[in-house]
Amino acid sequence: MTDSIDRVDLQILDLLQRDGRLSNAELAQRVSLSPSPCLRRVRGLEEAGVIRGYVARLDPRRVGLGLQAFVTVTLEKRRETQMQAFHSAMQSAPEVLSCFALTGEMDYLVHVVAEDLEHFSRFLMDRLLKLEGVANVKSSFVLHSVKDSTALPLAQVCRR
Repeated sequence: MTDSIDRVDLQILDLLQRDGRLSNAELAQRVSLSPSPCLRRVRGLEEAGVIRGYVARLDPRRVGLGLQAFVTVTLEKRRETQMQAFHSAMQSAPEVLSCFALTGEMDYLVHVVAEDLEHFSRFLMDRLLKLEGVANVKSSFVLHSVKDSTALPLAQVCRR
């Protein structure tokens, strides 16, 4: 899809990832298109999976989720059944915001939110550590956020 994305598409994507509530009329005006072609482009980007969805970004603390942690997980043996069970458990855990399979010393990096240390401890002890094949877990707690963005650096794509 990246070959068919032009500068106007990139402008649309940049604007929408910064403010997904822009009306089509406002978006069209900002990228110098009339509303119909702009809407066709947006729908095409949605259908191609470039735009995966629209969400409201919430402040975890203001909704009672005051603890964030990054947990590194190493599996004993990287057997397919263990990996699939781990993937399934992470996908179904509401506390898990994201989980990435990595290269290097650990197998996974898991971003977890919880009400407090007690809630996090229950998640860790009752769910994560009880998964078959989990060999090692290390947790680091977020003290404060230096940067927290979902906006992709599309200006890099424009320079190619």
